[in-house]
Amino acid sequence: MELLERALEFENRNFAFKTTSERILASREVKALILELNEFYKTYKDPLIMDQMKRLTLVKQKIEKRLKGRP
Repeated sequence: MELLERALEFENRNFAFKTTSERILASREVKALILELNEFYKTYKDPLIMDQMKRLTLVKQKIEKRLKGRP
């Protein structure tokens, strides 16, 4: 369950990314976490894992929105 702990740690992290490179690294990290959780979910079908993936997806969308710039 190390994967779930890493996902919770990322979700609870402070999201004050100062530079673009920090945002890019965070986006890549959360993407990798989501993909790993997805593989884990395929075998166990635990709804808690799905909820975690949904929350991380929201975080990822916020980071990417900030990367692309706000209109």
